[in-house]
Amino acid sequence: MRIYISVDMEGITGLVDRDDVQPDGRDYERGRSMMAEDVNAAVRGAVAAGATEVLVNDAHGPMRNLLPEALHPAARLVRGKPKKMVMLEGLTAQDDAAVFVGYHARAGALGVLSHSFMGHEIEDIWLDGKPVGEIGLAHATAAALGVPVVALTGDDVACAEMTAWDESVATVPVKYARDRFAAELRPAEEARRAIEEAVAGALAPAPKRPAPPEGDATLAVRWQSASVPAVLLGIPGVTATDSRTVQACGQLPALYRQFGVWMRVAASLTSQPPYC
Repeated sequence: MRIYISVDMEGITGLVDRDDVQPDGRDYERGRSMMAEDVNAAVRGAVAAGATEVLVNDAHGPMRNLLPEALHPAARLVRGKPKKMVMLEGLTAQDDAAVFVGYHARAGALGVLSHSFMGHEIEDIWLDGKPVGEIGLAHATAAALGVPVVALTGDDVACAEMTAWDESVATVPVKYARDRFAAELRPAEEARRAIEEAVAGALAPAPKRPAPPEGDATLAVRWQSASVPAVLLGIPGVTATDSRTVQACGQLPALYRQFGVWMRVAASLTSQPPYC
């Protein structure tokens, strides 16, 4: 059984602030250690359920947060960037299931460190007219590959967002949002035990593969800066719905990969801090 794990950082046990998750933050080194422990709990759960291959993708910020020597020896690690598939680099149709660790709520939600991909620059995202963030877009892309997402960890708001998107996904709230930079924390050992048990339980019996989507999907993104859409309109197939919103139609996962290009364009044009 092949298991894929995408790991973000904002939804990791104990982390609540920019200083916990950004390389220049005073508590970042502690944060990356906490990140490794949550991932390792998920790996242990996968191995207990019979996984023979586990691939972990470091999907946060610089994508060099996880130290290879801190990772469970049963897992391989995808580290660094750029990555063509960003948060889903390495996911293939041959994977039997996907697990999302340390995910957070979308922009505008009152969840811990909530945002959508680019901190303050992306205001809203819609997939086929439905508001979506990193959780929903990653889930839809995995489903398009025929890979079921079986478990997600993060704060309670992220867990609720996942349940609203797909109630069959096992969710593990490792903290409970009090505001965007404050939370009530579960004890670390308790949270990791819950992660391990949830992943093991979600993989037994073998997850059912989702049906492939029919037709094209439409992805729309509203940016803070009008300069980003102005440049993105140079990409064939990208159209504007207003001065700050662009959209494109296509098949997932190709559309997700194109969105990664949009973000690289936006990053070259703006200098917004992640959590302002």
